[in-house]
Amino acid sequence: MLEITGLGHSYGDHPVLDEVSLQVAEGQLVSIVGPSGCGKSTLLRCVAGLLRPSTGQVVLNGRPVAGVPDNLAVVFQDYSRSLLPWLTVRDNVALPLRRRGLNRAARRAAASTALAEVGLEGAEGKHPWQLSGGMQQRVAIARALAYRPALLLMDEPFGSVDAQTREDLEDLLLRVRADHGMTILLVTHDIDESVYVGDRVAVLSRSPGRIHADLPVQLPAPRDQIATREHPDFVRLRAEVGRLVRNVPAPAQAPHRP
Repeated sequence: MLEITGLGHSYGDHPVLDEVSLQVAEGQLVSIVGPSGCGKSTLLRCVAGLLRPSTGQVVLNGRPVAGVPDNLAVVFQDYSRSLLPWLTVRDNVALPLRRRGLNRAARRAAASTALAEVGLEGAEGKHPWQLSGGMQQRVAIARALAYRPALLLMDEPFGSVDAQTREDLEDLLLRVRADHGMTILLVTHDIDESVYVGDRVAVLSRSPGRIHADLPVQLPAPRDQIATREHPDFVRLRAEVGRLVRNVPAPAQAPHRP
């Protein structure tokens, strides 16, 4: 569904990404982690068509990405800047649907449905500044859901909310992904989060970023903030991802004693 091949990008003389190749199957949620400055957000912008890579290419559903694809949506970290404060919540969600050619009534109906999916029934007439940070990010997610994209890109989407709200939004993401079978590429600096929500965790190396590891996540379903995080496979994988991000070697195995 998504194929990234030999992707590289430089800002002037400073290389940020180098020979990044990654394939994502339809319906997968792939978490991308790595040390600060390794090019995670640059990679996402290249996939979104917001930035033309210096080398390599991105192919979405068999078509090379040369601009922003019609069947793609992005949820950014800074929800306060991605929502228009003079529009109501429903109008914020409905705004991108003009690109779909829907009339006003259809746009408003789709927006109300998406808001209900993220638990914001009754908030349609409010303005973003009247909502908490977590609710504003739900609006941003609802806007992406209403568009019904083939690929959803999320750039540190829960990085600006408190810990409890973050867990609630992680569970919301898993729920809407299951409901819609959506393909998602999630950039996060939170190692626990990358394992908790992901089907795979792709670890980028230090700048210039390369794929250092691509780890499958096989945890019991449904996932739960308590039981899943206590599961031995979660604990093991979280430690492995943490070592890869920090470039710390695995501990030596204790010698076997008969």
